[in-house]
Amino acid sequence: MRRLPAFLLLLLALLLRAGAQTNPRFNVSLSIDYDAADQTISLMDGNSISTSTLAELRGNRIAAATTSLIADRTSLTFLLQSYLDSLKYHQIIRDDVFRLEPTREGIDGIRQLYMELTRRNFGSRVVSTVEQIFPTDADVSIVVPVYVVALGHENVDAFVRRIVWHGDVPEFVGEGEGELTIVVNLAHSANYGSSVNERLVNLLGVVAHEVFHAAFGAYKDQSPAWKEYYKKHNRPIDILIDLVQNEGIAYYLSLEQQGHGALPRDWSARMQESFTSFTQKSEELLSPSVTPRRVADLLRQANLSGFWDSYGSMTGMFMAREIDRRMGRSALIETVALGPLDMLRKYNTLSRQDSNLPSLTPGLIDALGFK
Repeated sequence: MRRLPAFLLLLLALLLRAGAQTNPRFNVSLSIDYDAADQTISLMDGNSISTSTLAELRGNRIAAATTSLIADRTSLTFLLQSYLDSLKYHQIIRDDVFRLEPTREGIDGIRQLYMELTRRNFGSRVVSTVEQIFPTDADVSIVVPVYVVALGHENVDAFVRRIVWHGDVPEFVGEGEGELTIVVNLAHSANYGSSVNERLVNLLGVVAHEVFHAAFGAYKDQSPAWKEYYKKHNRPIDILIDLVQNEGIAYYLSLEQQGHGALPRDWSARMQESFTSFTQKSEELLSPSVTPRRVADLLRQANLSGFWDSYGSMTGMFMAREIDRRMGRSALIETVALGPLDMLRKYNTLSRQDSNLPSLTPGLIDALGFK
């Protein structure tokens, strides 16, 4: 029998056999909707499925709207049914932005992962894993809808959106608004490993990543400090560093669960590239001549450009790891309470103490008000 690598066994132990929560006020639960994945798999299997109904399921509506956002093509949300019709009637899909052909080719692995996922009562265990990164007195009470789908853009395996529903049409809204919602794409997740156990372990790590986002959003919504922060910090650079913290800690949470020795061999080179891109694009966002269109492009690239190319997320993961390793877990948790300025200030202190760490630019330091 093939043995799982040690870090996968560790993650499986953390997520599938995690202990009970320790903070009774950290009340986060998951409401999981499998309809979109179930019906998409059925369509791929050749069953008579209404493509109109399938396209209108809430999970698929969110996945389609998110694909439109990433691809920067507003019409895609309304074209999902026609794509599904092409798939149903075995027509050539020339612009397969929803990745339907790869889904059909990999349907056996997707079906196996779907069946395994529905067997596991993983919600409470994922939540108890996420709880460790929050202040011990965090007061969070939220039920998070989780939509499991089997289609979507190739650059995202799972994501959190804030949504206001107009009937069954989602509107994506900003901080403090709407319902925090998670979408998980099994078509992407089925590529995580060579066995269903590896794929499940990695998928649960991804879910934990997204649950952190949802819980963090709920935590911010009830925090007077965070409400004041958002009133005063709405520049493009503020939006970027908010993303750096939010995505960075979430990615680090997933990384940390794999064990500190599980870094890829090219970690240092990758992180240097990400940090260089972050500092360059931060300076561009600070330029008085930057256009609104360019701002939108830079912010989208920060998190939606594929794993290593998402310069904001990767830089944030690096910062979170260095703060945790050098200052301790309590220092990282403190940034959750105090915000992105605290996180970057802590990292700036570390980079001044160790010249081997990539440093923030003078322009960024000045813009953030660090001395």
